[in-house]
Amino acid sequence: MSPTSVQKIYLAGGCFWGVEAYMEKLYGVTEASSGYANGHTENPTYREVVTGETGFAETVEVVYDPQKITLPVLISHYFRVIEPTVLNRQGNDIGTQYRTGIYYTDPKEEAVLQKMLDLLQQDEKEPVVVELEPLENFYAAEDYHQDYLKKNPFGYCHINLDLADELFVPKYPYLLEDLEEKRQALTGAQRDIGLEQGTEPPFSHPLWDAQEPGAYVDIVSGQPLFLSTGKYECGCGWASFHTAASADVVIFREDTSHGMKRTEVLSALSELHLGHIFPDGPEEHGGMRYCINGEVIRFVPYEELDQEGYGYLKAFIKQEED
Repeated sequence: MSPTSVQKIYLAGGCFWGVEAYMEKLYGVTEASSGYANGHTENPTYREVVTGETGFAETVEVVYDPQKITLPVLISHYFRVIEPTVLNRQGNDIGTQYRTGIYYTDPKEEAVLQKMLDLLQQDEKEPVVVELEPLENFYAAEDYHQDYLKKNPFGYCHINLDLADELFVPKYPYLLEDLEEKRQALTGAQRDIGLEQGTEPPFSHPLWDAQEPGAYVDIVSGQPLFLSTGKYECGCGWASFHTAASADVVIFREDTSHGMKRTEVLSALSELHLGHIFPDGPEEHGGMRYCINGEVIRFVPYEELDQEGYGYLKAFIKQEED
């Protein structure tokens, strides 16, 4: 990978040991280094920074490959491990040097980052206090701070590093555009099914029995809804899944249409009608069957996940497909 193919973002989230260790675990992150950012002195030492008088924040320089992990997905992970409404404190650490902040070097990133913070604020009851500023300066921390938790696996960490090993399907990257505008732009069968609760004829859509590895995403929001590892062929004529990609990507609603009592499945972000869920799925996977219309989902093959911004799903597809 050439140096020009990577990008950098600088993230302050309390003690840099944990932020560095978490970021290094993410697919697409090539390097994470601890340091001090946006202060008003030169070449600060740790002892100077902890006084709170230098203006620096403990910050991690994150080098990443945008073809493997997009900036919005990366920032979603950052939001996941900070307390965004707490000023000058994270975990047990208190002081301005432990403030939260996102510092960018490319002005074109500011609008996206601000939108991400706006979306985060909509979910928080208290004001979000994460700084968003251009990077003014960054100095690498002393050698003993680099990869501290690798050298000291039982050292202090305010972050649950195991979170980085779990499948995480973020929502903010898929809310950056106007979803209602996209919903109303649907036509034909996609509109009939997604907006008017229609149903495609059984065995009519090629996805009903597709078994290739990859992800099935919402045609409006683009958020992954199902993975190939959760798909199975039950012979009903519609795409069937025993689990969703994540519990929060779908929502349920009672459906009493056509003289039946069923449970409707909708996409959580776009609120598209996807199909129904029934209690006749494989018991070894929980016993549920998501019966989904192929017209309202789009299949992204495993080989194209990186280029379409879904590279973070690859490990969770391959580990069962291999």
